[in-house]
Amino acid sequence: MSLEYLVNHAVDKQRFQTIPNYITFCRNYLEFIATGLQARIVSQNENHYQFYQYRDDGYYNITRPINTQLMYEAETFDIASNQFLQALEQLREKQLPDDSLRQVVISTIYTVQQAIGAALDALPSGKSNQARKVNGDLFERLIRLLIVSLNVDCVSGTVQVPVRDENGSILFHTSYQHDLLISKDDELKIIGSVKTSSKDRIDKIFVDKFLYNKLTSTALPHIAIFLNDVQRKKAKQQNRYGINATFLPGHFKAYTIKLNPLDGVYYCDIRPNMITDGLLSQHIQTIDNLFYRDIWQLLSSNGQSLEEVEIEEGENEESE
Repeated sequence: MSLEYLVNHAVDKQRFQTIPNYITFCRNYLEFIATGLQARIVSQNENHYQFYQYRDDGYYNITRPINTQLMYEAETFDIASNQFLQALEQLREKQLPDDSLRQVVISTIYTVQQAIGAALDALPSGKSNQARKVNGDLFERLIRLLIVSLNVDCVSGTVQVPVRDENGSILFHTSYQHDLLISKDDELKIIGSVKTSSKDRIDKIFVDKFLYNKLTSTALPHIAIFLNDVQRKKAKQQNRYGINATFLPGHFKAYTIKLNPLDGVYYCDIRPNMITDGLLSQHIQTIDNLFYRDIWQLLSSNGQSLEEVEIEEGENEESE
């Protein structure tokens, strides 16, 4: 499988319509990088991160940081992806998978999405914005497909939020676009945001919850799902690379305490301070917790009538 084929495949979002579509692409990418790279560059400051460098077929580009503690190699991915699908099947049947599969859930989602992102990093430099857009759209779609695979209604689209006067009469509607609109029993239960990182986006997610619930006089749960919060940095010494964290803990804490907490924040590649910091660890978890526990709890809460919010389906055009 050539790198050119993989890149052309990754750019075409129409090729990613099912979970098996994602898994097949990931398998092909992992088989390619087993022998097709110029080099694997080890991060200087956090050594479990690597950067893949392509050969001339990828313009000698260097990829985004890859967490080797989460990213499967080709020889282990087939077993892991089968275990992952089995876990989804158990969850769909309202059975709780064994805790030993939690890491499989985290690592499979991470590996599948990073295979797409790293493949897109082989595009020429002038197409980097296209790569970010496609990668974000495909991550949003992947999460939505995973939720739908559990027999849970989930779409991307626009909600018409009714704004009422003091007597409860509707004055007008205002539109909000959301990545995840999760419903059950003819009620909207959960609103979700899906982004590859929180960089430049975390403020809006908190404000969206505040405005939505203020305008509707509800307490509808809002969740956020992120792939990771690291980016490549180049040291002053030539060809020495490390990583920077893009998460802003001060902003997150301030909004959580002074505005409103989110009802779930989930990462595949969780940062150490999200585990060791007392406040952050209360509000941020790995993504397995969404599928194992939280989505079912949130679906049992009171929601809004779907007739009232008038969902218009359509994929978000601003995902990254």
